[in-house]
Amino acid sequence: MTKGATARILIIAGSDSGGGAGIQADIKTVTMLGGHAMTAVTAITAQNTLGVDAVHMVPTQMVIDQISAVVSDIGVDAVKIGMIGNADTAHAVADSLSDLSCPIIFDPVMVATSGAVLADADTISAFERLMRLATLTTPNLPELAALGGKDALLARRFPLLLKGGHADGDEIIDELHVAPGQSESWRDARILTRSTHGTGCTLATAIATGLGQGMELAPAIERARLFVRLALRDAPGLGQGHGPMGHPSVREDAMVAGPSLNHVTMGCRDYAASVNFYLALGLQLIVDSSSNGYARFEAPNGVTFSLQQSDDIAASTIIYFESKRLDVWVTELASQGFAFEQLPQDESWGWREARLLDPAGNIVCLYKAGENRRYPAWRI
Repeated sequence: MTKGATARILIIAGSDSGGGAGIQADIKTVTMLGGHAMTAVTAITAQNTLGVDAVHMVPTQMVIDQISAVVSDIGVDAVKIGMIGNADTAHAVADSLSDLSCPIIFDPVMVATSGAVLADADTISAFERLMRLATLTTPNLPELAALGGKDALLARRFPLLLKGGHADGDEIIDELHVAPGQSESWRDARILTRSTHGTGCTLATAIATGLGQGMELAPAIERARLFVRLALRDAPGLGQGHGPMGHPSVREDAMVAGPSLNHVTMGCRDYAASVNFYLALGLQLIVDSSSNGYARFEAPNGVTFSLQQSDDIAASTIIYFESKRLDVWVTELASQGFAFEQLPQDESWGWREARLLDPAGNIVCLYKAGENRRYPAWRI
C-alpha cells in the first residue's frame, strides 16, 4: 500500500440481515478503522439476534466474479475470509487468492452464535487450502476442535490466533502461534453482555485492516482486540437474543497509535461557578467530586476535560496525550534530550503515565489507557 493511501480490504463472507455479524459487521469495522471495505458475498442469510432462519448460497462463480472485479480494478491490501458455505466455493476462493501477495486473515466460520450450522464436513475439509494461504487463521475453541485441534494445526505450521471467548472463567485468553516456539498471548476480563453477535467477524476484520494499513501482526491484534472490547462496552442493546455490538461508538482516538490529545485538566478557584459554566457550554458532567474540588466532563466526540480547584491555577494545568506505544515513545524522546519528571509507571486508576514540563512550565502527561480511558472503574 502506498504511504498515506486508504487500505483496501476485501471481505469474503456471508450477509447477516440483522446487521450484527458477517459482511455488515465487517464493513462497519473497516470503515471505523479508516479502511475501504469491498465485498464478495458468499451467502445471503435471513437472521436476527435470535437465530438464522434461512440461508441462500451465492453461486460459486458469482463469488469469484466479485473477487475478480475488485482485484482487477481497485486492488487489495488485505483479505478477510469469513463464512464460505460449501466446499466448491472454498476451493474456488483458494484458487482466486493464490496469486495475491497481500495478508489474508481466515476466520473459519462454522457455527453462528445462535447455534446454526454454517459449514458442512466437506467445507471444513476444504478449509485446509485456505489455512495454507492465510497469514493467520482465527478459530474459536469449537472451530479449533472441528479443524483437528491445536496440536494438529500447529504441527502443519498454520499460524493461529486461538480465541478463548468460549472457555469458562472470568478471563478471556487469546493465544497467537506464528511458528514453532513462537507464541504470544493476551488476557482481559470477560465483558458480561448478551450483545456478542459478530465478535469473531469483527476481530478478524480488524486484524486484516491493521495489516492492510502496514501494521505488524502483534500490534494489529492488540488494536483489533481493543476495538472489539470497546464495541462490546457500547453495544446498543438491540434485539431479544445475542445482539449486535456498538461499532459506530468506538472512538477513533482509541485506535490510533498516537500521540492523541484527548484530555486537559485546568485549575479553577470557584468550583461551582466553573462547573456551571462548562455545563452551560454543553459538556456532559461525568465526575462531580465537589469535596475534592474535581469535576470531569466529556464532549460528544469522546474528548474529556477536567477542572481542579486550586489557588495556584497555573500549576493545575495538565495536558494529556495518549499513545499505544508509550514506553517506546518516551525512550525516543529521552534519547533526544527530553527530561522527564516521571518515567512511565502504572497508576492505581489503570493508566500508565509519564510526565514532563513544556518550555512554559505546563505539565504534560504522556499515557497509555486503552479501554480504561473511556471505561475506568469509577465510570463502569
